[in-house]
Amino acid sequence: MDINMMNQSHEKRWNRYKKDFQIIADRCAKVLSLSSKLSVSVIFVDAKAIQEINRDYRNIDRPTDVISFALKDSEDAYEMLEGEEELGDIFINVEAVVDQAHAYGHSLRREVCFLFVHGLLHLCGYDHMEEREEKEMFALQDVILNEIVPKKNHS
Repeated sequence: MDINMMNQSHEKRWNRYKKDFQIIADRCAKVLSLSSKLSVSVIFVDAKAIQEINRDYRNIDRPTDVISFALKDSEDAYEMLEGEEELGDIFINVEAVVDQAHAYGHSLRREVCFLFVHGLLHLCGYDHMEEREEKEMFALQDVILNEIVPKKNHS
């Protein structure tokens, strides 16, 4: 899986996570049996930008930590991902990364990678609106992420 990164936050430190994202994306593709020909775009933004996106596309006028926009939105479309190239876009709020890493006692690396895998799973059709869905999605997050960036990793 190819990762296309855009940093609109104007903080160069976020660029260092592309290698981690690539490893996570490859592991996600393996765990979910996805085509390796897929690509995903990751856009780092600040709280103001993600609040505008959240307001304009979800009618929720507040910042959030991560928002994903899948190119295919219906459940039927996910069966057809094999032939697709671009999976979608993941917007990550860099201010939320910093705040949540501190609040949860995670490293910045763990938090940004967590938000990436969370967004990636949304692009693959997973959700957490119902308890059963949440358990499945969160279990997958752990399977994909914990070996790559353990919770107690402080880098």
